[in-house]
Amino acid sequence: MSWAHLRSWTLRRRVGTLFSVAGLLMATVGTSAVLTAADSNRNLDVLLNKTGPMRIAGQDLLAAYLDQETAVRGFALSREQHNLQPYERGRVAEQRLLAEIDALNGTDGHAEISADLQQVRQSADRWRADIAEPTITAGTIGTQPFDDAASTIRFDALRTSVEQLRADILVLRNDAADSARDTASVLVALEAAAALIVMAFGAVMLLLIDRLVSRPVTALATQVRHVAEGDYDRDIISSGSPELRSLATDVDRMRRRIVTELTDVRHAQAQIEAAKREVELKAEELARSNRDLEQFAYVASHDLQEPLRKVASFCQLLQRRYAGQLDTRADQYIGFAVDGAQRMQRLINDLLAFSRIGRVTTAFTRVDLGHVLTEVTAQLESRITDDTQITYDQLPAVHGEQPLLTTVFVNLVGNALKFRRADTAPVVHISTLQDGAEWKINVRDNGIGIEPEYADKVFVIFQRLHSRDAYEGTGIGLAVVKKIIEYHGGRIWLDLDVDHGASFWFTLPAAISNAEALDESRSETITPTGQ
Repeated sequence: MSWAHLRSWTLRRRVGTLFSVAGLLMATVGTSAVLTAADSNRNLDVLLNKTGPMRIAGQDLLAAYLDQETAVRGFALSREQHNLQPYERGRVAEQRLLAEIDALNGTDGHAEISADLQQVRQSADRWRADIAEPTITAGTIGTQPFDDAASTIRFDALRTSVEQLRADILVLRNDAADSARDTASVLVALEAAAALIVMAFGAVMLLLIDRLVSRPVTALATQVRHVAEGDYDRDIISSGSPELRSLATDVDRMRRRIVTELTDVRHAQAQIEAAKREVELKAEELARSNRDLEQFAYVASHDLQEPLRKVASFCQLLQRRYAGQLDTRADQYIGFAVDGAQRMQRLINDLLAFSRIGRVTTAFTRVDLGHVLTEVTAQLESRITDDTQITYDQLPAVHGEQPLLTTVFVNLVGNALKFRRADTAPVVHISTLQDGAEWKINVRDNGIGIEPEYADKVFVIFQRLHSRDAYEGTGIGLAVVKKIIEYHGGRIWLDLDVDHGASFWFTLPAAISNAEALDESRSETITPTGQ
């Protein structure tokens, strides 16, 4: 495998290969450790659960035989039956201990110990058959056949077989201990091998990360930093892993695109600056034009007042002095002139008031709409009849100019009283609804209403929906209302979802000290003056 082929390997493939090799080695070490640990457990089991109890049982077995031999000798000398009790206990202990050793050795145990157990049983049987049983029988019938020399020979043979059993048990124990030490040494070696594998794997990983990730990433970051500082013509390359080389290629492609788009942005910025300067010039011209227009409306209104007053005054003089002296047609012409002059004067006054909105200001303050409605009813006192009902909910405080807001309600409530249904008592209700940091206010009446197709036209200055003979007025009232509401940062619209009458909604900013909605609402009825 060539170096060029290895260099084409991705970082994931290299790390995966490294992990696979390390995993294979660790699996081999782990399997060996498991097998060695199992062998060590077997040896420990032999040491703790077999040879230990077997050695104790061998010691006790020798003691049981000594108890039996001593009891037989004592009975032979004393001929008293109680001296045989240790003999009986010894035989019971003998059977128990032999069975225990046989069970600990197991069916697949060591052959030497099995043979030793068989030899012990045979030696014990011979000693009892040749010495113990005849001595007990002879002592019971009163004879004295006890042969001390023969007893010593037989018992020494039994003692020898027991010692051989104990010696073989000790050998088994020593072999298990040696095997346990060997397995422990193997486990230590396997642990050392695992530690070396981990250390080697870690070192290779660190080297791999340093050569393929850390140093290439640092170099790539340095190149990107130079580009970020303004060196846009610097090519971005990487000598790291294929992933980093691909990333460097993508970053360089992004750099080239940014350079291209930056050139376009600079060109567009120059165009925007030129357009901005042109817009600023147009805005200045528009502001100047608006100021000139407002000044013209204000001056024209003032300048038109005097000649209009003269025309109206002399027409009224003609009407008073020469009424009835000329023919009927002349009186009619003079009446037309007087009425036209008066209407022109009202139009000029309304236009003057319209032009003052936003120019002549008293500054925004906290305005209690409840007090405003009290002032409105006072101004509309002449229009309020005995059967008129004007009701309103508990009204909030808003942020605005009280005189202008009074004008809003005078126009809306005044229109409700003016455009009433024939033979129907006018009813006007004012309600509020909080919407975030502003109040939505509704003025609704039971009058003749407004057709939906005129919803936008009603707010146009001097726009009338009825003839001057049917309803008085100049048609500027709702235009004034709209301009005042927009001056306060609100909006006004005609509610078309009503069955009868007119319903206007408009918004006003809530007062800073009273931004929370009122919890309770109550309805108040204004009693008309003179009722």
